[in-house]
Amino acid sequence: MAKIPEIVNQAWANREDRIILTTVDKDGVPNAVYITCVARYGEDLIVIADNYFDKTRKNILSGSKGSVLFITKEGKSYQAKGTIEYSREGEIFDDMKNWNPAKHPGHAAAALKVEEVYAGAEKLFG
Repeated sequence: MAKIPEIVNQAWANREDRIILTTVDKDGVPNAVYITCVARYGEDLIVIADNYFDKTRKNILSGSKGSVLFITKEGKSYQAKGTIEYSREGEIFDDMKNWNPAKHPGHAAAALKVEEVYAGAEKLFG
């Protein structure tokens, strides 16, 4: 797989604190949630801590793909799309437990494998 462009990595490093994670249920109904507990892992994963998921968890476990929308401090938006893996143990889960605030339960780590990235309508990756 090609490497995510550096412009996207720079945008991620300069993003606002909250992102939006969107999944869909088995009938194609979307569900979007604000996320604050998130980090990059490796070159192509965005990891979200499952602290209080309900519909989102059900969607992921039923095989939903997902998207992460984030905005830079200058107001430029980026959207990353891909498949999601849900881990209750292992390396990614352990990493999430290190950065997820102790006040949150961190039930699992939802790792979005970035397969496409857009800046507005412009496709930058994938």
